[in-house]
Amino acid sequence: MCQHQPPCPSAVSADRESARLVAHHPEQGWSLLCNGVVLFEDTGELLPDGQVIAPHRPVGAGLTTAA
Repeated sequence: MCQHQPPCPSAVSADRESARLVAHHPEQGWSLLCNGVVLFEDTGELLPDGQVIAPHRPVGAGLTTAA
């Protein structure tokens, strides 16, 4: 699918999220990557084979404590 050099990581590789954007729809909360992965703003993913990757936000992201 990827036509540029160096090629993007495949949809099954661990760094698949670093592929180039093909389409970006922030108003709908998703982006399509060059490797066919649909990346959602909640960090969930839909792979080209239909496999779903659950959201994987870092633990504690956005949490603050008041003194």
